[in-house]
Amino acid sequence: MTVALDQPVAAAKPARRRRFSIGTLAPYLQATPLALILGAFLLLPILMIAVVSFWDYDFAAMYPDFLTTNYADTLGSWVTWKTYLNTLKYAAIVWALTLLVGFWVAYFLAFHIRTTAMQMVLFLVCTVPFLTSNIIRMISWIPVLGRNGLVNSTLVQMGLIPKPIEWLLYSEFAVVLAMVHLYTLFMVTPIFNTLMRIDKSLIEAARDAGASGWQVLWNVIIPLAKPGMAIGTIFVVTLVMADFSTVQVMSGGQSASVALMMKNQMSLLQYPAAAANAVVLLVLVLLMVAGILRIVDIRKEL
Repeated sequence: MTVALDQPVAAAKPARRRRFSIGTLAPYLQATPLALILGAFLLLPILMIAVVSFWDYDFAAMYPDFLTTNYADTLGSWVTWKTYLNTLKYAAIVWALTLLVGFWVAYFLAFHIRTTAMQMVLFLVCTVPFLTSNIIRMISWIPVLGRNGLVNSTLVQMGLIPKPIEWLLYSEFAVVLAMVHLYTLFMVTPIFNTLMRIDKSLIEAARDAGASGWQVLWNVIIPLAKPGMAIGTIFVVTLVMADFSTVQVMSGGQSASVALMMKNQMSLLQYPAAAANAVVLLVLVLLMVAGILRIVDIRKEL
């Protein structure tokens, strides 16, 4: 009787091993090409930047070493802290404005345009400016906001102002305006995608229960739109934190950002110092993204 029970168990073991090997290795084999690409073109460069951030350097060359001087200079300088605070200020202001504009544009497309075809047409119209370079769209604000630009000339001719407004261009206002123009679509797209997934019967049920339009918006639509708002926030914040050209051009060199500081360090061949700043900026951005993911679950949107 014991032999009869042991034989089926022994026969079943090879089949279980085959199921284990095939079922376990197949997903890993499928993910291997993507893992190799990400490892070669994302993780390896980041690792090299982290390694270089500990090197020594002078005006002529870099020297492989393991020093913490670059991080001490970065974190111990009040200029660096002021630059990081200035960058965070830009990120916060641009995020708030792009969220406000992006949400209402997405809301209009999702709930006030009845036909799907017209929704797609209007959404594509929003993307038309993005068919050109960021630099071109940024520089196009200069003849509009300049001292003799379109805005100042119109206001002076209408008699609304006695002389041109100086702070429209080469100021923090110009930087924020250009960034909002450049990055609003990155907020519109995920929010629009989220709003299109909302079941319209939920809105009808809220209205049948006596909820006003603002109550429906605040208690139904905005909570369901949070994943899209979180994704848009990640896009906008990371892009603003890494933007140096807009700050340099639109401020006229009167403002600074972390990315611009790293660009200047690289132009002076101070690559280890720039690498240390890059590592600190990467850690800061990752902490911000982690905080967003802790607040809002975006897995349903992925």
